[in-house]
Amino acid sequence: MKKLHIISLAIFTVLGFSAIAGQSVYSQTPVKTAVVSAPSAPQIQYMNVNALELVSNPYKYLNRNVRIKGKFDKFSTLGLDYPAAMRSHEKYISFMIQRPDITNHNIPLSELKIFLKKEVAEKNIDLNAGDEIEFTGKVFSTALGDPWVDVDNFKVVNKVQKDDKKN
Repeated sequence: MKKLHIISLAIFTVLGFSAIAGQSVYSQTPVKTAVVSAPSAPQIQYMNVNALELVSNPYKYLNRNVRIKGKFDKFSTLGLDYPAAMRSHEKYISFMIQRPDITNHNIPLSELKIFLKKEVAEKNIDLNAGDEIEFTGKVFSTALGDPWVDVDNFKVVNKVQKDDKKN
């Protein structure tokens, strides 16, 4: 009996020291944990739209994300601070693109109301009429029967040399 008591005491002592040292007398196998990454934000899908089609059928594109290519005409204040589709002149500037159906003159497509945040516009202040641009955005209103677009991405595709510009 004394021998059994000593063996039991020895086992409890080893277990006690192992617990204090943070070790287990049992074999440890590494536990694999799955790495879970946060889901990526869904990509916004844009419809390639001809500017004249958008102007002809603004209600068809209301609350839709669109991508438009065109020729820059000028920065403007057209449509700013209009209560039915409010975009403040303090945060936004509007711009116009040239009518794609007129090639021998620079005529703005004023029916299309396009709004750009001022910070983005300031980075593109050197744009000239005829420079090719592409922008994406959401048609947020059809006030006055016209499409009103908030731009979320704006890029210059091609800067036209002054000699190449048509007056």
